[in-house]
Amino acid sequence: MPLNGAQADRSMTRPSDQTSSRQTRSIDRWKHTSEKRLEQILSSALLAGDGDKDLRQVLGEVDDISTSLKSGAPDEHTVRVALHPAVWGAVKQNLLDRELRLSALTDDLTSLYNRRGFLVTAMQQLKLARRNVQGLSLFFCDVDNLKRVNDSFGHSEGDLALIRAADTLERTFRDSDILARLGGDEFAVLALETPSQDQQAILRRLEGSLRKSNGDEFGYGLSLSVGVARFDPKNPVSLGELMVRADQDMYEQKRKKQKT
Repeated sequence: MPLNGAQADRSMTRPSDQTSSRQTRSIDRWKHTSEKRLEQILSSALLAGDGDKDLRQVLGEVDDISTSLKSGAPDEHTVRVALHPAVWGAVKQNLLDRELRLSALTDDLTSLYNRRGFLVTAMQQLKLARRNVQGLSLFFCDVDNLKRVNDSFGHSEGDLALIRAADTLERTFRDSDILARLGGDEFAVLALETPSQDQQAILRRLEGSLRKSNGDEFGYGLSLSVGVARFDPKNPVSLGELMVRADQDMYEQKRKKQKT
């Protein structure tokens, strides 16, 4: 289809011209915004809206303004916009809110997800797995004889045992897997299944990581009892049911250890 004059002009626009045009439009939009209105826009966007999306948008605007300031002699209003405390105050508040939300989902001792964080992220993962017909494995892990460690070596050593357990799990599983300390001496991992990695392969790798963790400097051997439950996307169950199955299997494994 032949291009008309306006279309031809646009088709010949260089990327740098497009960037400059976008920055000019951005600055022009802010020029007609009063300082009071600017503060309202930023505050409502970052504090009441979609945090990630709005933060990216505001940071993009700030970047445009910054580029304009560096490119030449900006007008007085652009300088006021760039230095307006609403810009930086809103960004700072958004980052603070995000940090608070993250801390509410994180275990203080191990820096893994806590129970609440695990439930939130695991439910989302199960929805995705069902939609994408992707299998998942849920591992429930219990630190063996933690009470004995606390009684024999003190609670500080017991805390160290939990941190060592968390480190062992992080070395065993992938960054994409969901790791959590559910409370006390119990951990959970929700892992995506892959053709090259089945449950038994993961358990063998976990045993290897535990052996490496048990150095001579410790007066006890760190061990875990592990139960596994599989999420079948073709016959899905709730997260609660999956957790019950993994928990039951974990205690069965623990009973087997106690009999040997």
